[in-house]
Amino acid sequence: MLPYGDRHTIGGAAPAEAVPILTLLDPLPWDNIPVLRHGGGGTPTDLVCGYLYSGHPLFDPAMRALPPVFVVHLPDGAGTGWVQASIAYALEHTSPGASAVRPIATRLPELVLIEVLRAHLATAPGAGNGWLAALNDPVLAPALALLHGAPERKWTVSALASGAAVSRSLLDERFRQVLGRSPIRYLTEWRMHLAEELLETTDIGIGALARRVGYESEEAFSRAFKRARGVSPSHWRGVRAAPGGGLRGT
Repeated sequence: MLPYGDRHTIGGAAPAEAVPILTLLDPLPWDNIPVLRHGGGGTPTDLVCGYLYSGHPLFDPAMRALPPVFVVHLPDGAGTGWVQASIAYALEHTSPGASAVRPIATRLPELVLIEVLRAHLATAPGAGNGWLAALNDPVLAPALALLHGAPERKWTVSALASGAAVSRSLLDERFRQVLGRSPIRYLTEWRMHLAEELLETTDIGIGALARRVGYESEEAFSRAFKRARGVSPSHWRGVRAAPGGGLRGT
C-alpha cells in the first residue's frame, strides 16, 4: 500500500531499466480497466492495481499518519480468502466483456482497503512517530484533543501547553519529535484539512468558513490556503464542484 500516492518504482530481482508507466498506457479516460503486459523472460508476476480517494486525515499527506509504503501479509483465515475472492470478483465484473458494472464491484475496493488496513494496524509494531503515535502519546493526545475540538481558537503554544498540563518546552519538543512540526504548524495544517472538507461538502461562504477554522478575515484565510494548496479557496471549490472534479472512486 502507498497511502499517499508517493512516486515509486516497481522492479524485480534482476536489474532492469525503469520505464515510465505513462509510456505504456493509453491516455485517460479509459472505457475499460487497462491490461498492461511488459517485459518478458523472467518469472511472470501479476499485479492488480487500484486507487481510492478519502478525505479522512489518516490519508492526508500533510499528517503522514502511515508509512509512505508498507506491505500487508494477511493471516490465514476467512479474511484472506474474502480479499482474494473480492479482487477476482471486481476484476470479472469490470472487465471489457462484462455486461454492466455492478454497484458491488465499485464498492468492493473500499471494503478490501478497510480489511487490509485492519490487518495492518492489528499486526504492525507500535509506530515511534506519526499521527497514530501522537494520538496515544500522554503529552500530545490531550493537546491534539484541544486543537481538534476548537480549531477556531486563537491558540498559542502557552495556552495549549496550559490546557494539556505540560510545559511549553516539553510540548514543542514532543510535537517536533513525533509529528515532525511545531504545534502552530500542525494547527495550520489541521485547519487547512478542515477547510478542504467544508469547501467540498458545504456551500458556506468563504468569509464564514474562514472564521470557522480560525481566521479573522477572508483575506488572511485565502492567503494561508493558497500557500498551503497552491490555489485560492474559491478555485479549489470550483474544481471539486466541476463534473468529475470531486469524484471519489477506484
